[in-house]
This record gives sequence, C-alpha cells and structure tokens, in this order.
Amino acid sequence: MKRFRILYKFLVHFFSARNTKGFGVHSPFVFQFTDFVLVDKSIFYVFPEIEAIRSNLRRDKRIINIKDFGTGHDRTRKVSEIAKCSIKSAKYGQLLYRIANYLKARDILELGTSLGLTTLYLASSSNKIQCVSLEGCPQTANLAKENFDKLGFENIKTVVGNIDDTLPDVINEMEKLDMVFIDANHRYESVIQYFDICLHKAHDNTVIIIDDIYWSADMEKAWERIKEYPKVKTTIDLFQFGIVFFNPDLYKKHYKMRY
Repeated sequence: MKRFRILYKFLVHFFSARNTKGFGVHSPFVFQFTDFVLVDKSIFYVFPEIEAIRSNLRRDKRIINIKDFGTGHDRTRKVSEIAKCSIKSAKYGQLLYRIANYLKARDILELGTSLGLTTLYLASSSNKIQCVSLEGCPQTANLAKENFDKLGFENIKTVVGNIDDTLPDVINEMEKLDMVFIDANHRYESVIQYFDICLHKAHDNTVIIIDDIYWSADMEKAWERIKEYPKVKTTIDLFQFGIVFFNPDLYKKHYKMRY
C-alpha cells in the first residue's frame, strides 16, 4: 500500500514540476543553483572512491543489530541489505556534495549517519569542512567509522545515541550551521523538532535538506509545515529531497523540480 502511495505521489510530482533546468525560474539565485548544482553532473575525484565503498558494502554479509529509536522496533539486518535498500543512491549523495561545494559550506550537520556514504559526500568537498553526524544505532555507527577510516577522513565527528537527546548538546557546541541534512526519525513531531533546534544556529546562507519528504503522510505534513515558517524564504522540492533556503533577499517561493 505504501509503495502505491509513493508511486502516486511521484507521478503527481513529475507532472506538476515545471521548472526543470531553470526554465521559469525568476530568482537569479535559484536559477544559478539549478544550473550549477542540479543540472551539472560533473564527476569529482572522490566519487569513485565512495562508490567503491558502496560496492563493498553490498557484498558484506555481516549481520548487525539495528537500534531503531524511530519505530522502537530493534532488529537484525545484513549489511548488504542495508547497502542495497536503505542508503541514499549515488545520485543523491553526489547532489549533497555539489550543494556543499557550491555553497562553500564549512560547518555541516547530518542527522542519520547510516553506513556513512552520505556523510562522506557531505564532508569531502573541502578539508576545511567540519562535519558532525548523529546516529542512533551503535553498530551502524561503527560501520560508518570503518568507512571514514578507509578514506582517511579526519573531519567527521560521529555522535551516537538517541538524536532526540544528543541534538541539543551538539547544536550548543556548534558555532553555526552552514548546511544540515535531516535523514533520521520520519515522524512529523521529530522532523519539526529537529528543524526548530537547527534554526538556532542557522544564518541567512544556511541550507537545510530534508530527506524522504513524500515517504509518508507524516513526512509530507512536516514538509508543508516547514514551508510555512516565516524564516523560510525559498524551497525546492525534488521529490526525494526538500531543500530550504533562508536568505531574506529571496522571495517567498516554492519550486517543484524534476531531478
């Protein structure tokens, strides 16, 4: 049933997204963002290295215990199954890289580390980046740390524990947030709570990306609520990602784009 709902939402999005490749976009900032980030599919040096790790994970037969604070249902899973079904595709990981690179983000926060592939994409565009990634499951976080070590990344800090508990302290320790990727608990209350807390360290040029905005009615409701925030000026709906900008020079405008 859920699969049919997502398919239906995707078809609605596909046929209502009319700003593909920047056409129909009147904002110079959004036009340039579309041209240099969404349309550009250049391959950067680190992409093959990260994707090699993905390939290895898809063959990893280890079984780990998953601590799931979102559903409250702990379980066991093969690493290969997680790599095939539950982590962001190369297309969207590389989009996160391009966003960080284009905006020259330096202080980056990720909610939901999983196996660490999106974290690697977030942290790899500059050695000046300080990326903090929060993960609820200890064994998943350990696997992610293995992957960070394989590529020699020293600019990633992983915080393990219930994100509801760890996020406030992490935010207090960070001077500012240039970029946030929210891919954790998919309940409405949690997403709004995370967004509200992150706003304390957001500035005019901060970008917040919310994953799976059509994953459930709860996620869609959270996305619609976020668009209403007075501080939110422009949003881009890519179906998979919702991208939020706060620059007061931007008009209040919500775009739907195919990606």
